[in-house]
Amino acid sequence: MRIRDFILAAAISCVFYNGKAQSAAGLKQPDRITLTWSDDPSRTQSVSWRTAAKTDNIIGQIAEEQSSPDIDAKAVSVTGRQLRLDRGDGEDFYHQVTFRDLKPGTTYIYRVGDGSNWSAWNQFRTAAQSGDFSFIYLGDAQNDLRSRWSRTIRRAFQQEANARFIVHAGDLINRSNNDDEWAEWHEGAGFIHQMIPAVPTPGNHEYRRDSLERLVLDPHWNVQFNLPKNGPQGLQDAVYYLDYQDLRMVSLNSQLIMLDSVAAQKQERWLEMVLSASPKKWTIVVMHHPVYSTAKNRDNTILRERFKPIFEKYGVDLVLQGHDHTYARGSLGRKRPVYLLSVAGPKMYASDSERWMDVRASDTQLYQVIKIKANKLYVASYKLNGQLFDSFELSEK
Repeated sequence: MRIRDFILAAAISCVFYNGKAQSAAGLKQPDRITLTWSDDPSRTQSVSWRTAAKTDNIIGQIAEEQSSPDIDAKAVSVTGRQLRLDRGDGEDFYHQVTFRDLKPGTTYIYRVGDGSNWSAWNQFRTAAQSGDFSFIYLGDAQNDLRSRWSRTIRRAFQQEANARFIVHAGDLINRSNNDDEWAEWHEGAGFIHQMIPAVPTPGNHEYRRDSLERLVLDPHWNVQFNLPKNGPQGLQDAVYYLDYQDLRMVSLNSQLIMLDSVAAQKQERWLEMVLSASPKKWTIVVMHHPVYSTAKNRDNTILRERFKPIFEKYGVDLVLQGHDHTYARGSLGRKRPVYLLSVAGPKMYASDSERWMDVRASDTQLYQVIKIKANKLYVASYKLNGQLFDSFELSEK
């Protein structure tokens, strides 16, 4: 084949999808594969993925990991649902499957597709009934996701490859409903969330206002993240709790707390109910806006006046936050809760107030590894070269 003919054939075999050239065959392949939980982490696992083409076959296949290449014959097929996403300049189709009736503390392999076009086989491990475990917490990603935030999540995975989940404390992207930014977020994480579930909470940058000035959550959120629907009515897309072994993890939607008085009241009542009924040893709250800011010109009064007393009343151990693009840790003279905020992406702010911080840092990308062992909770914050920056531990109450 002459060079000119080869170039022409290559051009014909490619289409431009979402602003990026991809092969026509590739458009049917699952991508943006993401593990989350919508139910009990010891017995279920949810997975979502995207294709460009609509399909009538939404299939997940699963089997226990036996280290054998003979997988297909042992795999069980589960059907799921299809969700359409209108990006404004086109449409995508997302698919969600939940594997159920799994064994606790067991490694499974899975793949997703339409029966002809399949993802690679990936694996995950269900929560055990008890025992030690760790997870990763990342502050704001937001900017330069492919080129700079990717360093953080990949270094965290390199260090803590057996982490059971990764908490994202809001502002995963910079501009709501910007598909290119979500593409960078998924590329930055690579295969990590195909093996380790994401536990996200939204930030202010996942929101925009519509023509009636109503706050609207990025439509990518619900199609990408299949989360528990145990939050207050009308807020179940981002307000939820997740029980993982001895831990109750609670996600609050602080953007709506700050800007919607009705939503704030709903979350306040719901939080008190969820914390008062918790049978778990440990309680961690994750939300985007910090109870105590690191900047003098920022003051989240409603969080301090209405939510901080609830945290203290019910013995919340740790509050994970973002938004201020610095690192800060403090407990204001109390044993708990410890208020912790961090930044995983490259956007940085100055830290100009030391009123509440025991430890602080600016202009530093960090990741946190949190471990629960027996009757202690350990938190360690690391720089991207793997150097330990800060650490502390809490004992069971």
